[in-house]
Formats: sequence, structure tokens, C-alpha cells
Amino acid sequence: MLDKNGIAKRIAQELKDGYYVNLGIGIPTLVANYIPEGMDITFQSENGMLGMGPFPVEGEEDADLINAGKQTVTILEGGSYFDSATSFAMIRGEHVDLTVLGAMEVSETGDIANWKIPGKMVKGMGGAMDLVASAKNIIVAMQHVNKAGESKLLPKCSLPLTGVGCVKRIVTELAVFDVTENGFKLIERAPGVSVEEIQKATEGKLIVDGEIPEMKI
Repeated sequence: MLDKNGIAKRIAQELKDGYYVNLGIGIPTLVANYIPEGMDITFQSENGMLGMGPFPVEGEEDADLINAGKQTVTILEGGSYFDSATSFAMIRGEHVDLTVLGAMEVSETGDIANWKIPGKMVKGMGGAMDLVASAKNIIVAMQHVNKAGESKLLPKCSLPLTGVGCVKRIVTELAVFDVTENGFKLIERAPGVSVEEIQKATEGKLIVDGEIPEMKI
């Protein structure tokens, strides 16, 4: 079973040289720490930053350099700052190659709910709805079950939706899945995790085709 950093490391394997990538709040922000060596990736932050780097080392934080989750970050040589209008023009103009988002629920048809739990105070959906509507590729980084031990990979989302039929791939602490027209297709298992454990934790339709390899982290 992976921890949050393990999930981020596995997602970093999905990056390709030259990609422009937007990282959502939570586990996705950790992906910036695990860029494969020698790969040129440009991270875009929806609050107005292009060329975002990894988290700073302790003692070298700059309170003026923050990501969309208000965490202190670094900026790489050649990076730039701009206003929200420019940032969302990049997103809505489909200039982002990959978006990595957290989620509260994902349905077997690729719907995502990641912004609101009814009855709880929230500041708004942020840029998530723009991202899911405009991104060329969306990968979800999330815990497989909620705090009550209930599956977050469902036949149908019960929470308010952020986007419909938009998720392509999911990485959890248990496994990697592709979202297909027939349900969640199991691609890889986390080290030491059995297919049976994954089936038990997945409420939505799970497709297991042949021998499932372990992730290489």
C-alpha cells in the first residue's frame, strides 16, 4: 500500500518531456517533487504562475511564492507570474497537456466530484470545473476509501459533480486504473496488494484482465 508520496511518485511516471502540467490541491502538489531526471516539465498554477518548482527546503520559504493551495513553492529560472485572467485563458484555451486532481469520488464512467460535501462550508469550486472541462488529459490522485472505510470508486457519484466523463486514469494507494466505457480497468497493483483487496475496496465495476503487475515505484 502506498502513502501519499508513493501515489505522487507513480503519477510522475505519466509525465512526458515538454508537458505543461497543472497540479490540483492535496496529493497532486507532491508530483512536482518527483519529476524524472532529465525531463523538461513546466508546471502551471491556476493562481498565476508558470514554471513552478518543487517545495522549498525548510528555512528558504518565500511567503510570496504560493501555489493554488496556498503552500509555499519555488519558481524555476525563466518562470513567470500573471493574473487570473491570463491563467484561465491558458486553461480554457487547452494549453495544459495534463491535469492532476484530487477527488472525493470518481464514478465508473469517469465523472468526478471533488469540490463540495453538502452541509460543509466551502469557499467555492476554485478552478476545478475549468480544468476538467478543458484539460487534454486528467489523472486523479486520491485515497481509495474515505475515513469511514467506504469506497470512493463508485458506480455513480453521490456528491455534487465537478465534471462528467472526463477522468482518464486514477492512482490510489492500492492501484492504478484506467476509466473505460465498461468500468474501472485495473492496470497495476501497489506493492504487496492483492487483486482481491482491490476488488473488496472498489464499489464500481472493476475489470481484471489477466495477470496484473505490481507498480514500479
